[in-house]
Amino acid sequence: MSPTKVEDMYDAVIVGAGGAGLSAALGFYRSQEVADLRDRGIEPKVLVISKLQPLRSHTGSAEGGIAASLGDMEPDEWQWHYYDTVKGGDWLVDQDAAKLLAKEAAHTVRDLEHDGVAFSRTEDGRIAQRRFGGHTSDFGKAPVKRAAYAADRVGHQILFALWQQCVAQGVAFAEEWYVTDLVLNADHTASEGVVAYDVATGTTHAIAARNVLMATGGAGRLFHTTSNSHDLTGDGMALALQAGLDLEDTEFLQFHPTGLAHTGILLSEASRAEGGVLRNATGEAFMEHYAPEHKDLAARDVVSRAIRSEVMAGRGVADPKDPEGPKDCVWLDMTGIDATRMHEVLPQVVETIRDYAGLDPATDLVPVKPTAHYTMGGIPITVDGEVYIPTADGRQIITGMYAAGECSCVSVHGANRLGGNSLLDACLFGTRAGRSIATRVASDPVAASDVEGDTHALAQELVDASNRRKGIIDTLLESADSAEGTSQSDNAYALIADLGTFMEAHAAVVTDATLLDKAMAALRNDLIPRSELLHAHSDSKVFNQEITAILEAHHLCELALAMLTATRAREESRGSLYRSDFPERNDAEYLRHSFVNLNGDVSWAPVNIVDIEPGSRSY
Repeated sequence: MSPTKVEDMYDAVIVGAGGAGLSAALGFYRSQEVADLRDRGIEPKVLVISKLQPLRSHTGSAEGGIAASLGDMEPDEWQWHYYDTVKGGDWLVDQDAAKLLAKEAAHTVRDLEHDGVAFSRTEDGRIAQRRFGGHTSDFGKAPVKRAAYAADRVGHQILFALWQQCVAQGVAFAEEWYVTDLVLNADHTASEGVVAYDVATGTTHAIAARNVLMATGGAGRLFHTTSNSHDLTGDGMALALQAGLDLEDTEFLQFHPTGLAHTGILLSEASRAEGGVLRNATGEAFMEHYAPEHKDLAARDVVSRAIRSEVMAGRGVADPKDPEGPKDCVWLDMTGIDATRMHEVLPQVVETIRDYAGLDPATDLVPVKPTAHYTMGGIPITVDGEVYIPTADGRQIITGMYAAGECSCVSVHGANRLGGNSLLDACLFGTRAGRSIATRVASDPVAASDVEGDTHALAQELVDASNRRKGIIDTLLESADSAEGTSQSDNAYALIADLGTFMEAHAAVVTDATLLDKAMAALRNDLIPRSELLHAHSDSKVFNQEITAILEAHHLCELALAMLTATRAREESRGSLYRSDFPERNDAEYLRHSFVNLNGDVSWAPVNIVDIEPGSRSY
C-alpha cells in the first residue's frame, strides 16, 4: 500500500525493496540508535519506494544458495571464503571489503535463519550446504560445501522472510512508484531527496530526504538473453550518472553459463553442484579441458567462455525447439542425478525445464547457453554503504547518499562474482548501510525538529527537478494524440529489444575494439536519438506503464554507453571481460578500478590489496 500523504521531509528514503533495500530497512529499525529514539518518543520518518510490489523483487528468483563458511557439514574457514572471493574476482577485489564479507557471512546467514528463512536441513538438523563454483577449502586445494540453500528457492525464502519482518517493524512502502530523479545539492556534496512517479495515478512527487539509499538492482536487460526479470533496467546506476556521480567497474557484467536455451531463464548452478555435467555435440564432458580440477564448478566466467569456445569450434548444439536454428548451445546432462534427489533439491530447475523446454532432465539432455546475469560494477560505496566520488587523494563522501546490493559497487566481486556471494552482499551490506543511516538520523531526527516547530522547506534543486520531470511526463502524454497516424511508430519496448540484441552481438562474453566502437557508434547515432523521440501512445495518466518503459529505455541507453566506454578503456582481459584483442590480464596497467561518468570521462583508482598478492587464476 502506498502512502496517502507525502511527508514534507523524511529521515531516510530507501529506493528498492529487494534483499538489499529490505535489509537496509531492518538494519535501520533494529539499530540501537533507533531504539533510543523510540525510547524518547521519537519515531523516525522512513519511506521505502519500489517500482514493484516488494514480493515481486528480483531477489526472489535467486535459486542456488547464499555463501558462508558455517563449517557444519565439513571443515571450512572464513579465510578460505575470503581467498576464493579475491581469486574469483581476478584480484580486482578490494580486500578489506572481501574480508568483511567472509568474516560476517556466517552471522548474516544465521540472522536470516532467525528471521524465518527455511533453509534445507541435514539429517541432524543443521543448515544444509552444497558445493558452488569457485568455492574451495584450504586455499584452493579442494571444493567445499559453502552455499546454504533452501532447495533451489533460497531467494524466494529470503525475500519473503525479510518482507514479513519489515511489515512487523511497521515499515512504510510506496509501491509501484518509479524514482525518476536523484537530487543532490548545488555543489554535489549532499543528497536532497528524490523525485518519484506514482504509476497508479500519474502523479509526480518531490520527496525531500536527509538520507537516500539506492537499492535498485542490476541491469541485465542491457542484453537480449538475460536471467534478469523484466524490471532490471539499471535505474539506480543511470540515476547516479544523471546526478553527476561516477560508476565503478561497469565493464564487468557476468554471464551465467546455464541459461535455458534462448529463453534466458536461469538453470541454477546447483544443478551442476548436484552432479550435472556440460557436454558438447559429441557428448564429451568438455570442462575438464578448460578447468581440470574444478571442471563444471569452475568460476562462472571460465565456464561461460568454455561454452563459447565449444560453440565457435563447431561443437555446439541447436535448441531442440528450433532444430534448424543456430547451434549456439551445449547440453546440460542431469541424467546422472538420482531422480528422487533431483525433485527434492532442484524442484524449480525441474519445473522450469519441463514447462519451458518440454524436457525431463532425468532422461533428456537440456540445451543451455550463457545468459546475462549479474552486474559487478555500480555506484561506488564504502563498506558502510556511503556513496563517494573518487578524488586524487582518496574519496569524497556524498553526505546522506547511500547504496547497496547489485546497483552498488563495494568491490567484493571484482571482475567476476562467485555464486552465492550476491545474496550475501545484498543482505550484509544492506544491513550495514541501514545501521549507518541510523547513526546519522540519531543526531538530528526530522520528528524532533517537527516538535520544536522547525519547517522543512524543499531545496530549490528538488523543486527544479520535480518541475522539470512533471514537464517531461506531461509532454510524453500530450504527444500521444498528436503522434497518431504519423510516422512515429517506434516504442520503448522495441527500442529496448533492439538495444539488447545489439549489445549481445557486440559486448557479450567476448568482444574487441572493433565491436565496441560499432556498438558505441550505434548508440550515439541511432539508439539514443530514437530514445529521445519516444512518446506515449495513450494520454491516460492511470497505470500508463509506457511512461516508465520510456524512462527505462533512456536509462538503459545511457548505462550502455557508460559500460561500453569503460570496456573500451580497459585494454586487457580480466574475469568476466574477455577482449580478444587483449587476451591477457595486465596487472602492470590495469590492476585498478575504472570510474566513468555521463560525459564519458574515465578515471582510475588502485585496488585495495591487504594480504593476498595477485596470482594465477586456474581452476
